[in-house]
Amino acid sequence: QTTLAHIIANSSKKNGTRFVTLSATSAKTNDVRDVISQAQNEKRLFKRKTILFIDEIHRFNKSQQDTFLPHVECGTVTLIGATTENPSFQVNAALLSRCRVIVLEKLSVEAMEAILMRAVRSLGVQVLGQGDQHGSSATGSSSESSELPVYIEEKALNTLAYLCDGDARTALNGLQLAVQARLAVGKTTALNVTKGGSAEGILITEEHVKEGLQRSHILYDRAGEEHYNCISALHKSMRGSDENASLYWLARMLEGGEDPLYVARRLVRFASEDIGLADPLALTQAVAAYQGCHFIGMPECEVILAQCVVYFARAPKSIEVYRAYSNVKECLRTHTGPLPPVPLHLRNAPTRLMKNLGYGKGYKYNPMYKTPVEQDYLPEELKGTDFFRERET
Repeated sequence: QTTLAHIIANSSKKNGTRFVTLSATSAKTNDVRDVISQAQNEKRLFKRKTILFIDEIHRFNKSQQDTFLPHVECGTVTLIGATTENPSFQVNAALLSRCRVIVLEKLSVEAMEAILMRAVRSLGVQVLGQGDQHGSSATGSSSESSELPVYIEEKALNTLAYLCDGDARTALNGLQLAVQARLAVGKTTALNVTKGGSAEGILITEEHVKEGLQRSHILYDRAGEEHYNCISALHKSMRGSDENASLYWLARMLEGGEDPLYVARRLVRFASEDIGLADPLALTQAVAAYQGCHFIGMPECEVILAQCVVYFARAPKSIEVYRAYSNVKECLRTHTGPLPPVPLHLRNAPTRLMKNLGYGKGYKYNPMYKTPVEQDYLPEELKGTDFFRERET
């Protein structure tokens, strides 16, 4: 995002437009007000437009983001905000409605390989093919820290392109660390870099790249979009009875630092929402899993959640209760006028006055009868309603 901002800045300078950059990690509200005040003066005195670029805009709280609203509305500044978070969660809705959201997707593996090839050429590192290990030519000179040529396996570059998760910065950093580590060791390897000939050089293999990359965490944000994406994927995988996918998404969350009790709470909900009466023991499993996680915590509780997730994926599914209760809520929401009173025979009568008013009169106490009791329990207006019957869509 920052690179695109610099491209826009260079283009805007040619058109006479001011380009001001602020970082929400260090800027204060007063800094924003100063920039807006200058933009107002530039617009009024010189008819000059101002583009305001806010890096990491999600670091501003909602009240700070409100500062931009009137000035974006009237065109005092053209606001460009960059964020690694989902704007739906981190940017003020009023401000978001006045902006156009552009999503930058992860780079493809092919694009990452092209970037890495440019990098190794600029470093003077030669690439060894997988077959005959014939080195491809590279422009530039070898690293100044070593007189020996440096080689990298083509397979190592391909692996790096896959492991960097579409982030060019991660890929370049991983490549740099791998090269620096091998140069520091200074261990040479005999290589067949030409037909019929051999030479000595410093070789960077796939293992060296993995060691240099060493990702200390899995891409996961407990407070952002990835949090909701993964729990949704887990829920849908269990609903679809895919036990392998269910375990995968569970591991993605737990290994990424998710609170196990959060996952356990979602499993309690799933037990009634998606399994329901098809397996009433599912709710017992979920509550037991929550208690187990509460007792022992991570990492020991991960297998408890894994057992519960697999049980739910394999369990039969029923939304009968969930759908019926939704129908009841819909009935209450769409009812016109006052809600019907509780029938007199269903009311409790703890006082003499209430008995005299007919509370509880005519109620049949079911356990006293050997045969089914004919008795209405719904209000008169809802007599005969079946909430378990699927409504027509």
